[in-house]
Amino acid sequence: MPKDDTITPNPQRRRLLVATSVAGGVAAAATAVPFVASLMPSERAKAVGAPVSADVSKLGPGEMMTVPWRGQPVWILHRTPRMLAGLEKLERDLLDPTSERPQQPEYCRNQYRSRKPEYLVAVGLCTHLGCVPTFRPDVAPPDLGPQWEGGYYCPCHGSRFDLAGRVYRHVPAPLNLVIPPYYYSETSTVTVGLDGEET
Repeated sequence: MPKDDTITPNPQRRRLLVATSVAGGVAAAATAVPFVASLMPSERAKAVGAPVSADVSKLGPGEMMTVPWRGQPVWILHRTPRMLAGLEKLERDLLDPTSERPQQPEYCRNQYRSRKPEYLVAVGLCTHLGCVPTFRPDVAPPDLGPQWEGGYYCPCHGSRFDLAGRVYRHVPAPLNLVIPPYYYSETSTVTVGLDGEET
């Protein structure tokens, strides 16, 4: 009698195989999702290095706002014409008036230390010990003297900076305030953390 080589399919076995394959696929996906997610940077890590944008359209002349970037305060000051004119009077009193030291991007290495003269964008930390100076826009106040044209004063150790973030001579701070990379992504939107060419 000839041998029959055909195998009769077993429906129950087939269902069991399909169910096992589906369950294995679901388990593999469930395991892979947290693993892949663990390779992505955390929200905190993204926030630390991510660029930040600020709308300066409502920032009036003489007003300043602070935005956080990489755990640091970044000041955006809308300078008035009087503030800009005062910068010219101070050069002999400043340690690095022409910004020779690399505390700013090349595009901000000018008298105003900015892309646009009317706006200063600077990291608000004293270059001595990292304290946060106070904004003192008043001219010639009694406690800062008749030569004061407005600027930033660090009450911790007496460091002084003008309204371009340039450090005065004979104070503890050795360098001008840091100017971060930034650009205008729109007419009134400042994006801190990128130069603009990177986008």
